Amino acid sequence: MPATDPVRHRLDPAVLRLIGNTPVVPLHFEPEEVTIWAKCEFLNPSGSIKDRFAAAVVIDAERRGVLKPDSVILECSSGNTGIALSMVGAAKGYRVVILMSEGASHERRRLIQQLGGELILFSSKGRYQTGIEMSREMAAKDSRYFLPSQFDNPLNAMDHEHGTGQEILRQVPGPIDCVVAGFGTGGTLAGVGRAVQARYPSARIYAMEPAESAVLAGECPCCHFIEGVADGFVPPLLQTARLDGQVKVASIDAMEMTRRLHRDHGLLVGTSSGANVAAALRLAVENRFPGSVVTLLCDRADRYFSTALFGGAPADVPPAA
Repeated sequence: MPATDPVRHRLDPAVLRLIGNTPVVPLHFEPEEVTIWAKCEFLNPSGSIKDRFAAAVVIDAERRGVLKPDSVILECSSGNTGIALSMVGAAKGYRVVILMSEGASHERRRLIQQLGGELILFSSKGRYQTGIEMSREMAAKDSRYFLPSQFDNPLNAMDHEHGTGQEILRQVPGPIDCVVAGFGTGGTLAGVGRAVQARYPSARIYAMEPAESAVLAGECPCCHFIEGVADGFVPPLLQTARLDGQVKVASIDAMEMTRRLHRDHGLLVGTSSGANVAAALRLAVENRFPGSVVTLLCDRADRYFSTALFGGAPADVPPAA
């Protein structure tokens, strides 16, 4: 393994101070006469909401003495978490290894590698847990590996409860009647949901999931093209969350809304953001909530250029969290 500089691990990298405190914007939809409040997580430094967990888990591990000068951060991700961990690793001086599905877009691979992350590609055959199991096996054989364990680490939801959720409460006009978002790890939805319901107990929390892979609705997982959500199972962090229901959004509708955000609102976001807004708009129209409806714009469009969103050929197995 390459030598690392232990002095770098004690620094407070400037890039980490750019994480969080993202703005909220009102999105007014004229035909529907509805306004949605959207938190701009794509403005985090590496371009996604996953910067929050990546920084939080590394800082927490340093404080607990788990990360050593020769530690290697190892995580299974085919998208934003891998990019975010690579950014934090570059800033803090840690080696980062990302297990990535062969179905991930080339942009994701290049962004990880540009930040110094190393890739190990695997064939998931539609089963994301394959990569998670691989990471655990590798860590069991080499004590230098540190697993952030984004799918079952309680810090994931806690960081969103005390960070993202509190920001939303400060930024969005109250009362908040509805929060809707997709889930990969479930940390965002669980944490933000807890924060909002602590202030507004009657607020409804909805999970957006692809119509082609609606596991919360009791349907079988299948291929979809809303990258970053729905890995074919209900993550542990979401299993104990209080949800009022789920909203199914078809991949084609998610892409249409994403293009609408690009061309009507000037927001260059990814497909999961379009899916979130499509779900929020549907709930707002159907329920005509008197209070605010909130969702999240999760990542930037720069990792989707080769996908169906920009007219590229979709991968056989779409990328996940």
